[in-house]
Amino acid sequence: MAPVKKTRAPKLSSLRDPLPTAATPPARTARPVRAAGAPRPVRAEKASTDNVDEQRVYHLTHISNLASILRDGHLSANAALTAPPAVDISTAATRETRRDARVTEADRSVAEYVPFFLSPNATVWENIRAEQADPRLALDAHGSEAFDFVMLVSTVKTINDGLAALAAAPADADDDETPILPSLVAVTNGDAAGTLTRFGATPATAERMLQTLRAETDGTMLLEAELLVPDAVPMELITLIGVCNDNVRQTVRGILKASAFKPKVAVYPPWFHTSADPQ
Repeated sequence: MAPVKKTRAPKLSSLRDPLPTAATPPARTARPVRAAGAPRPVRAEKASTDNVDEQRVYHLTHISNLASILRDGHLSANAALTAPPAVDISTAATRETRRDARVTEADRSVAEYVPFFLSPNATVWENIRAEQADPRLALDAHGSEAFDFVMLVSTVKTINDGLAALAAAPADADDDETPILPSLVAVTNGDAAGTLTRFGATPATAERMLQTLRAETDGTMLLEAELLVPDAVPMELITLIGVCNDNVRQTVRGILKASAFKPKVAVYPPWFHTSADPQ
């Protein structure tokens, strides 16, 4: 008699897996039949892999304004200022236009937001560096050079997380017990006071706007765009101060000594030279 060949029982990948049998082959799922002329099903869009949270944002200010900002402990929106800054680079007409402009979806004045650039080479800043005429700028009011300015730098994630943490913090006993709603940043695709500028002022639309700006091939819109933070930005959310040279860094460090805030102070000359200068 021929020997009977033994077969091993199949291994199970899980104790819950059923044993396969020759009599019950795995069933095949039938494909749905599409009637002639019927529209093809719409495929779901792939989720974007662009991590907009890491987008750096830049607030430009004259070094003469830094001490008062540190004393206040925050950057204030223009509408909330109780006194004008020591050096204001914006014209009176620019301030008025931004007071009149509204952030769609939020129904607030642009002047109620702290503005940030999305690039260290933003057009407004480039015009200051190159001493080019710009109707938004009152350059003759101060006669400053590029090295008289500093860049206060953060990221989208740092600002969003910081605003959420402030909203979640327990209120003081003396405060109104009305819950604080999280503040929402807005993103623009141009000058926030421009008549044709579009806004993303909800978490979803702001993220989509950032993705669109970052995906643009030539990056032109990124140079015009703004990130707007409502009311105020606590200085602890500023993680870096960019300066032009070592002398300015020493000056900024001296100003910081009198405050509780200790952001990194970094010399980065490309941020302070016009694009026409040899690097």
